Amino acid sequence: MNSIRSYALVTGAYWGFTITDGALRMLVVLHFYKLGYDSVSIAFLFLFYEFFGIVTNLFGGWIASRSGVKVTLYGGLALQIFALLMLALLNPRWSEAISVAYVMAAQAMSGIAKDLTKMSAKSAIKVIVPDGADGALFKWVARLTGSKNALKGVGFFVGGALLEAFGFTGALVGMAGALVVVLLATVASLSGDLGRSKKKVKFTSLLSKSSEINWLSAARMFLFASRDIWFVVGLPVFLSQLGWSFYSVGAFLAFWVIGYGFIQAAVPEILRTFGRGDTVDGAAARQWAFILLIVPVGLVGALRLGINPGLTLMVGLAVFAVVFAVNSAIHSYLVLAYTDEDSVALNVGFYYMANACGRLLGTLLSGVVFQFAGFQGCLLGSAALILAAAVLSLSLPRGHAVSLMAADVGGSE
Repeated sequence: MNSIRSYALVTGAYWGFTITDGALRMLVVLHFYKLGYDSVSIAFLFLFYEFFGIVTNLFGGWIASRSGVKVTLYGGLALQIFALLMLALLNPRWSEAISVAYVMAAQAMSGIAKDLTKMSAKSAIKVIVPDGADGALFKWVARLTGSKNALKGVGFFVGGALLEAFGFTGALVGMAGALVVVLLATVASLSGDLGRSKKKVKFTSLLSKSSEINWLSAARMFLFASRDIWFVVGLPVFLSQLGWSFYSVGAFLAFWVIGYGFIQAAVPEILRTFGRGDTVDGAAARQWAFILLIVPVGLVGALRLGINPGLTLMVGLAVFAVVFAVNSAIHSYLVLAYTDEDSVALNVGFYYMANACGRLLGTLLSGVVFQFAGFQGCLLGSAALILAAAVLSLSLPRGHAVSLMAADVGGSE
């Protein structure tokens, strides 16, 4: 029971952090687009955010294995507060070069913070779910990941609304204050050594030696690059070019991510209805990757036929959200199924390092491809990245399958 209470506290802190993370992304994109920055410059604002996420996931798993997830969780929350306040001090009279460098440094802090808190929450699941309870593990992973993405969507909406209501600086200071409350409440309530390894973890254990983890991580990298190539810069700037207000852009991205989160939480039910047989394993991962490939190609075809772009994006990206959510949830289950409790933080850290690599690649490509090939170019790039993820998934084993009947929401946890 104490482990469940600790996990609930970690998850609650993660939820609070996630809202500020989504809001910050929307604030930065819309504020700097309003100031006249082009798509490449806006993409560069996020490069350190993603790059330091790679470093954090690699070393954070080692730290968490030695010290427990409390250390990584507190560190993540504190760094996010620092990053928000640092951005609030941005001087509008600075040159563009100085402003970009300053924001990149602040975003580096935020990237470290995000991945420390995410790794803490995801690692905690493996610790509290009993060995052999793969159905419960799959369901808990889907619920946590889905709720996180729904709240990140709320953060997008909050970011757009706060920018309209209070401006860039006021929004940042308000979010920092709210996160201080979350940090103090977590420190006062959380106890124990949740996620701490029972044996001394060597520094040389940082890189995974499991072929399953390595193939899955590689597929994960290209999967997330395929989303961010159109999502990070291309979509909000494209919608702004169509004449949408900041509030409308923030709301659209918010509803997309919220819907994606709810879909992800319902993946066990979706797979029981539309999946292959009654299990989830490596074969399911590659099947759904190839299904996802159809979506961006179809979107490009509809846009080239001259169909209303707003309607096309609403329908097409809704379909993308469903299929991408299934892919992501399968990956999130498999990384835990492929590891044991004592090395969970190390393997989850390595896996999310690959995830961060994908976001970095997708973020950079989002600005560059949109600058030279427009939004349709971003969608074609997405298709190419999905194909790479699908091909890499061919090497995932059929073993480590979870029964979808065991993951029934009406069943035992």
